[in-house]
Amino acid sequence: MKSITSYTTSICAGVFLSISLVSCSTESSKWDNFTDEGTFIVHRRQSPIGEETYEAYTENDTIYVKSLQGENERGRISGVLSELRLTKDLEPVYYSSKRISKDTTNILEVEKIGPDEITVWEKHFDKVTQKVSGHFFPLHSNIPAGIEMMLYHCYFKYGQESLPTFPRGEVTVAHRAKDTVTVGGEQRILDRYVATGINWGGRTIWLDESQNLVALVKANTQIREMIKEEYEEALPTFIQGNVEEQMAQLAEYTQNLKGPEYPVVALVGGDVVDVAGDGVKKDMTIIVEEGKIVEIGKRESVKVSKGAKVIDVKGKTLIPGLWDMHAHSNQVQWAPAYLAGGVTTIRDNGNELEFATSFRDAIAKDGALGPDILLAGMTDGPGIKGNGVIRARSVEEAKETVALYHKNGYKQIKIYTSIEPEMLKVLTEEAHKVGMTVTGHVPALVNDARLAVEDGMDMLSHYNRILAALFTDKKVSDLGPYFMVDNEVTDEMVNNAIAFYLKHGTVLDVTLGLGVIRTLPKGEPMETLEPDAYRMAYELFESKRFRAGTSEVRAKKLKQNIIKSAEVIGKFYKAGIPVVAGTDNFAPGFGLFLEIETYNKYGGLTPLEAIRTATIVPAKAMGMGDITGSIEVGKEADIAILDKNPLENIDNIRSVSAVMTNGNYYESEGLWMAADFKPNRDTQN
Repeated sequence: MKSITSYTTSICAGVFLSISLVSCSTESSKWDNFTDEGTFIVHRRQSPIGEETYEAYTENDTIYVKSLQGENERGRISGVLSELRLTKDLEPVYYSSKRISKDTTNILEVEKIGPDEITVWEKHFDKVTQKVSGHFFPLHSNIPAGIEMMLYHCYFKYGQESLPTFPRGEVTVAHRAKDTVTVGGEQRILDRYVATGINWGGRTIWLDESQNLVALVKANTQIREMIKEEYEEALPTFIQGNVEEQMAQLAEYTQNLKGPEYPVVALVGGDVVDVAGDGVKKDMTIIVEEGKIVEIGKRESVKVSKGAKVIDVKGKTLIPGLWDMHAHSNQVQWAPAYLAGGVTTIRDNGNELEFATSFRDAIAKDGALGPDILLAGMTDGPGIKGNGVIRARSVEEAKETVALYHKNGYKQIKIYTSIEPEMLKVLTEEAHKVGMTVTGHVPALVNDARLAVEDGMDMLSHYNRILAALFTDKKVSDLGPYFMVDNEVTDEMVNNAIAFYLKHGTVLDVTLGLGVIRTLPKGEPMETLEPDAYRMAYELFESKRFRAGTSEVRAKKLKQNIIKSAEVIGKFYKAGIPVVAGTDNFAPGFGLFLEIETYNKYGGLTPLEAIRTATIVPAKAMGMGDITGSIEVGKEADIAILDKNPLENIDNIRSVSAVMTNGNYYESEGLWMAADFKPNRDTQN
């Protein structure tokens, strides 16, 4: 942690860095003349990446809470400086949080300017005045732990069922359990709660007997743990507690949304897209027994047995359930949201083992609501740029890593950037011995897509690394952000790369949609690129819909680069290279729609070919082509039901109104609402 502390000290000269907080009571006098301090350790996927120091003290009639958080997250050094001021009755009067870098930027500033008025200044927005009535708390999804501690003191003092927050939303806190942890040889009892309204879904928190925050586990785009320094040894308890709460939430979704199971279901009168063949079969009936397709035929020629559950899909288009081959489903809210978008299978490309296996097994073994989950085990090498807690820094560790993931039913090893060349060879050899395949990034020290494949990688992620195979005289790190625009790309180069990937049978997980998202110009709303962004759960606003964007010049070059990239990827696909659709965690459903649309609009694929990248192609790539991936007799009934035909217009892929998977039928609107997404405007008219 010394490098982080040194960094934050240098950029915050003159700022009081030692920051802390103490317990309080419901009486304002308890906040007179006190001081306390402490440190939270910041983890990403259980790996320490930084720390937050915090302090609280009373001066005159004001409580000051100050926090400094410094991180080195895969080599990206950042700092956040925050301050909260409250009255001794725990009424917030001022909050400021700023990201510290070469150019200090505002995250959120809230100030009370009158009895019922506050000003709110959120990054990228103008400062506005808002009315408040009663108690409130200033809040953003990455609120520092030291400040969040005061949120809970305020919540319990006010005694309200929910606490309004600004600039949006409200927080609720529910007691879930008491956990006993051992700290320094001493047993301590902590209260476990789930807080909702801060990040998407809930975060699991632990408070001590004085209601001080000692640990939290949160998600959204990644799992993070904030653990008070003296409680570090109890990290496994916090990991397990969060898994229990997540599974409890999944069970609640299942109970509320999963209807009765019928031995026989008949989908009557729909038009079926034949991804294994060509085109659409009109006015068809599909008979499903025990979750499998047993008959498909013209409506008038198929007999529906008495007692079957009949679902009228006349006028609708049925496609195979979609696959997201680059997911990071770090919380169970992805389950209803994925199904709502017609996604029935995902490959999770990196997650915490305890949560990922529990999530997968709850769906596969216990019948919980959600898409089928295939797991690729995140594995990285040494150093501060490493990702996650599972590292392969030696031959022994590499072998142990493969054995660990294989024992837990993982299908693949996921290679990350800091893996050393020698360890890559060991990992691929060990994985292949036990029937696992290897996917992921081209490691930085390998720095060559072709070498990575020759060293045993079966699949590659991300178009920029994949297309590096075009440039046999350059390394991945030498290409730059506009490599397809700034370099000549000839037919000979494309054909040479095609021949290489075909020879090795390499599967390409290109994440083009994520590249499109990154072309958002500064000041433009996300709807410019992602038309359904307005529907996202409000807690996702900051990290997904609310993006900084980039300069007009950079945005233009990035768009040119993604178009040229898509064109070449399209040629790869047409040459027979397996190209699979994946989102890398932008947003459930929407990200996959954007990915599929990009293949058609920029990559030259027909709508049917684009849909195949998210159905039959990934199913075959994962060795499941005889089980799912197309609507055929004998296969699992993984089916997305659309109001409009996507072969006529690829944008119609967004018209998913229902889904069938694992023998269950769900209507999308209820699933979206359960995941706190807004209804589709088109379906409301």
